[in-house]
Amino acid sequence: MEKKHMFSNRDLRKLLVPLVVEQILNSLMGTADSIMVSNVGSAAISAVSLVDSINILVIQAFYALAAGGTIICSQYIGQEDHKNANRSAKQLVFVVTTISIAVTLLCLAFRFPLLKLIFGQVEPAVMSAAQIYFFFTTLSFPFIALYDAGSSVYRAQGNTKLPMTIAIVSNGLNICGNAILIWGFGLGVAGAAIATLGSRVISAVAVFIFLRKKDQMLVIRDYFKIRPDLKKIKMILAVGVPNGIENAMFQFGKLAIQSTVSTLGTVAIAAQAMTNIMENLNGIAAIGIGIGLMTVVGQCMGAGRKEEAVYYIKKLTGLAEIVIIISCLAVFALTKPITYLGGMEKESADMCFYMVGWITLVKPFVWTLAFIPAYGLRAAGDVKFSMATSCVTMWVFRVSLCIFLCRQFGFGPMAVWIGMFTDWTMRAIIFSWRFFSKKWMYHKVVS
Repeated sequence: MEKKHMFSNRDLRKLLVPLVVEQILNSLMGTADSIMVSNVGSAAISAVSLVDSINILVIQAFYALAAGGTIICSQYIGQEDHKNANRSAKQLVFVVTTISIAVTLLCLAFRFPLLKLIFGQVEPAVMSAAQIYFFFTTLSFPFIALYDAGSSVYRAQGNTKLPMTIAIVSNGLNICGNAILIWGFGLGVAGAAIATLGSRVISAVAVFIFLRKKDQMLVIRDYFKIRPDLKKIKMILAVGVPNGIENAMFQFGKLAIQSTVSTLGTVAIAAQAMTNIMENLNGIAAIGIGIGLMTVVGQCMGAGRKEEAVYYIKKLTGLAEIVIIISCLAVFALTKPITYLGGMEKESADMCFYMVGWITLVKPFVWTLAFIPAYGLRAAGDVKFSMATSCVTMWVFRVSLCIFLCRQFGFGPMAVWIGMFTDWTMRAIIFSWRFFSKKWMYHKVVS
């Protein structure tokens, strides 16, 4: 008799659809946010783009820690060890709270020299707006970290609907706040940053209110009674830190690229900023599938059903490829209307449309294999290989090639995407080999 799969098609739909919707809405809200800011002027959108390259570095590090918690909790749930899953969830909250507060204090103390060090001699209007935006968004770091931790606890147990609902509400409030503060009160970049801070506070508070409820698998309450459990913390960090280093190197690489682009002038910065938004938008639904894959593979590996982990990685990678093709075509069709609504200067808008066209052609061929199977490999505990591969391809191909083409051949911002396409291609080859070798299946994450 054929063994029943751990996750039925209905289970997968319940897990993945809210994740995909949440990711799409987050990206759409980010796009709407950028459109509002871009109407303030090129200096404003340039400042937000530059500062967000720092913010994303920090936020991705928090997300990586939260992902480590997802993997640990999901593997315990696969073992039906809910007691240790709950203890791990509490330790995750302890870790992200401690780290996020420390990072916030450091960023606030050194925000002026940090911006000058990274972005150098940008136009005074851009630097002034960047300093304002960085101050308010830095205050939001602990709240986005706590929201990520709370969401990861729900995702580990297969509940993706609640985080989606909270994200929808908070993003809606963010957009309303932007409209009121930017256009109603004329606060410009400061208005966008304050709205972001407010929405992140609401998200964190909401998810922890729900985590207090006792009628669920994992419950977090009595916060001041949580004490560090070094064994659980070590397990979370063993998965989360390599993920964090991978994400950090990725963002440091983007900062290096951004520093190069920032020397090309405001037109190029604005075009690259909007192109980044478009590229993020056309991949975000597939990333939702990858995030869901971590829960699926984590529970399969925890239950000792390794061949099912293989099956689900193949199945969800195929699904992600279909989603990528549809997303790329849809975003390409929307690029010109979005640049128009964003009030972009014609030269910047044309440059953006040209780069999005190339992304639409290349991305469906290599992106899915470069990223989606890696989510499954990380959930199985193969985090060091993923970290090493991603760091090497990022710096050798994406960063170095971009800087070389910009400085030696005057390619302009298109050099960023030539480096990106090369990076994606190499990752796709390496991760495909790793997946079929099955070496990733023999890691031990929880004990």
